[in-house]
Amino acid sequence: MAAGPELLVADRAGVRTVTLNRPHRRNAMTWAMWRELADILRETGDDRSLRALVLTGAGGAFCSGADISVPDARHPMDKLRIFTDLALQLHDLPVPTVAKVTGVAVGAGWNLALGCDLVVATPAATFAQIFARRGLSVDLGGSWLLPKLVGLQQAKRLALLAETIDAERAEALGLVTWVIASDEIDAFTEDLAARLAAGPPVALAQTKALLNEGADLTLREALAGEARAQGVNFATADAPEAYAAFAGKRTPRFTGAWSLPPAGGEKGNG
Repeated sequence: MAAGPELLVADRAGVRTVTLNRPHRRNAMTWAMWRELADILRETGDDRSLRALVLTGAGGAFCSGADISVPDARHPMDKLRIFTDLALQLHDLPVPTVAKVTGVAVGAGWNLALGCDLVVATPAATFAQIFARRGLSVDLGGSWLLPKLVGLQQAKRLALLAETIDAERAEALGLVTWVIASDEIDAFTEDLAARLAAGPPVALAQTKALLNEGADLTLREALAGEARAQGVNFATADAPEAYAAFAGKRTPRFTGAWSLPPAGGEKGNG
């Protein structure tokens, strides 16, 4: 898809890589960039040829948050609606998402990474919920993400003290999935995204949704959701393909194709 020079988009083998490209500002995002990123995510979710998303930053940084040095006449509430749209687009995206963090991830930039399903970081990566130092409260979903990931007390420590932590500490807290050497992270992330892209797209989308929603449900509600999801999975070609591949001792080729005949039969009669 077309994108501006400050957001680079590359599609390859079912994987979309979006690179924040303002290295002179440590990839601090203007409001136009936040809005454009939300549009990119929306289009990604609508494109069935895309099976995974990697979000990263150029020039040795991930994202240092919103660039408040760029004048913008919009009302603050209008700006925050852009954040709301972006956070929901990322959370609801049906494809698996990976944040590749090679440097600073600060404020909304860190919460952008936390909104991804998996986070890969180099040992040089650093993280901070910097909002309190700026006289602000957390945004871009941080108030929801942090307690779910680290528990309420650790979330309060990170947000109220605005401490900077390194990749090792972030991994120990469960805020980073893997810490990978800087000369290996590109190959590691490429392989990870390829593995995700090769998975059953409908089943992965449903698993992601079930896990996202499960913490807010009772066990009975979660089980009911699982049952409904499995009914959808059995209606795709992927479940039979998985069994056939297992029997044939080969790698399955998942497509997410719908295997049920159209309503009314082949003639399309209502």
